[in-house]
Amino acid sequence: MSTEPDVEAVAEQVFVALADSTRRSILAALATDGPSTATDLAARLPITRQAVAKHLAVMADAGLVTSELGERRRVRYRLRSVPVLVAQQYLAALAHAWDDRLDALRDYLTEP
Repeated sequence: MSTEPDVEAVAEQVFVALADSTRRSILAALATDGPSTATDLAARLPITRQAVAKHLAVMADAGLVTSELGERRRVRYRLRSVPVLVAQQYLAALAHAWDDRLDALRDYLTEP
């Protein structure tokens, strides 16, 4: 049994998680300001702490964030880049396949 992640499945989870603009805002805040609590994120975004926590749970399921116990037992969330890199690889493979097809079409259309 392979321990390699299913690239398509990981990419799908990332795309689903990032389809929501609020989750993209949370991702941007974590990328800019580093690890943060749901309370810290809610203070910077126009949503409640409970809503942030729900979005973070979706992002955690997709592997985009990980939680760690911080000072005074506050849970801090940190970005994980691996799922995003896997999604990038998936998109690059799709783009390469399309490039090959488009090159073949161009060659066919320009043949004498």
